[in-house]
Amino acid sequence: MTVKPSTSIFQLAVIVSALGFFVDTYDLLLFAIIRKPSLAALGLNPADILSKGELLISIQMIGMVIGGIIFGILGDKKGRLKVLFGSILLYSIANLANGMVTTLNQYIILRFIAGIGLAGELGAGITLVSELLPKEKRSMAAGFIAGFGLFGVVAASLISKMVDWRTCYYIGGLLGLVLLLMRIQVQESGIFKTVQESTTLSKGNFLMFFNNRKRFAKYMQCILIGLPVWYIIGILVTFSDQFGKAMGISGVEPGTAIMYLYMAIAAGDFSVGWLSQRLQSRKKTLFIFYGIAIVFTVLYFLQSGGSPAWFYFICAGLGYGAGLNVVYITSSVEQFGTNLRASAGISIPNMVRGTLPLMILLFKFTRVFFNNYVVGGWVTGLIIFAIGITAAWFLDETYGKELEFTEV
Repeated sequence: MTVKPSTSIFQLAVIVSALGFFVDTYDLLLFAIIRKPSLAALGLNPADILSKGELLISIQMIGMVIGGIIFGILGDKKGRLKVLFGSILLYSIANLANGMVTTLNQYIILRFIAGIGLAGELGAGITLVSELLPKEKRSMAAGFIAGFGLFGVVAASLISKMVDWRTCYYIGGLLGLVLLLMRIQVQESGIFKTVQESTTLSKGNFLMFFNNRKRFAKYMQCILIGLPVWYIIGILVTFSDQFGKAMGISGVEPGTAIMYLYMAIAAGDFSVGWLSQRLQSRKKTLFIFYGIAIVFTVLYFLQSGGSPAWFYFICAGLGYGAGLNVVYITSSVEQFGTNLRASAGISIPNMVRGTLPLMILLFKFTRVFFNNYVVGGWVTGLIIFAIGITAAWFLDETYGKELEFTEV
């Protein structure tokens, strides 16, 4: 059966996926924004706020790795839409419960559950619209979803300045439940329906990423090229107050830094989608944005005793370069057949997020080894960028590639 794709990127599936990612990013980075006041309200001292904050972020990311695998498998077995429904319901309920925590252990458990729920949104959305749209429109649609969705972080930052941290969580949970009602009208991918009819084809078999050398290499490359994005988000900007202090810059607030970062990531996502289509190349676009990210990373570590305004400008530059996340997710979706596409598209960005605890451990080691917070930060970045760029160099170009129906 031949499936005729829609030609408009402004169809309901794209719009709802963009709104879904808006709510997703609101919750995903909300903890980073309200980390200090929420942990202080639970009675932690400043030293514990830093150490337990790192622990909570790591626990959330581990939950996202597990959720990425679970929802990826379900996406290929049961459908992309069911994953979108399930993920948003889970993280909405977890969000509401996060606003009710009274102990650190409750917080840890609920951030883990929220992480599992947050794992399904972006990958499933991009997988769905990639199968609904012609190959010429995939980049623009993915850029629109990611670009618009990332304003959820801006909303979280602004809302956190107007209400207390518990109310921030309640608002996120309610937004998710409202969005759940909108998803009722979205249709499943025709390509998926065609493959689903097969009774002999293995669908959502996660082990298939590991039983073929070429497929395993592609899977690992897709993960590694995204590492610099979460080095920027999870280390440089999430702990911007600590870096600012070490650089002699007073008044740096992580919530404000994250807001500027994500406003710029949104602009970068829109630009990546347009540039990828203009250059007709995922790889060229990827390396251009790697270059932008590297320039602003260097500027970040050259700061000494400057102003918070300049610091936030550099965070915005880092965010624009981090817009490359659209490229690696879209390319990941295009690398694999329909029976593994959701598994790849959902698990890969969450595997990238899940490497953050390892990056934090590397950062802890380097800052202790060099006895210098700033030096540890740039040495960690040097290693991360080297890994990402090397993986990207050997990744296959996928722009203009027709989506494969099967992966055997």
